[in-house]
Amino acid sequence: MTAPTGFPGLLQAFFTDRLMHQRAASPHTIASYRDTFRLLLKFANERLGKKPSSLAIGDLDAPFIGTFLNHLEKDRSISSRSRNVRLAAIHSFFRYVALHEPSSCAVAQRVLAMLSKRFDRRPVQFLTRVEIDALLSAPDKES
Repeated sequence: MTAPTGFPGLLQAFFTDRLMHQRAASPHTIASYRDTFRLLLKFANERLGKKPSSLAIGDLDAPFIGTFLNHLEKDRSISSRSRNVRLAAIHSFFRYVALHEPSSCAVAQRVLAMLSKRFDRRPVQFLTRVEIDALLSAPDKES
């Protein structure tokens, strides 16, 4: 396979070569990554006035990705966990970029250095003995 060049070629190769063939990612993972990049490309079009086919890796530097993630949280009201899922997809792409486009390693390194956002973890809730007994006695045992 010829090495992809430019953002459009790298993005296509990331999905077809890396995710689908090399990693055999699940359809749910691919769909989640696709949704992340749809949002990112729409955001880039609105903010930079560039169509996806005109974007360069340098347009998607760490400050721009940070602005995108803030936009998701504030304007689209997503949780920190969902933000971190989007960042994980972007990280995965930029790891691919670092391997296949050496001239973009500096941009990729700065994006990869972006940290996930911390969030409060709720304690795991367990059922009480009374609740367990109620659940077990609920089904109709006669049928």
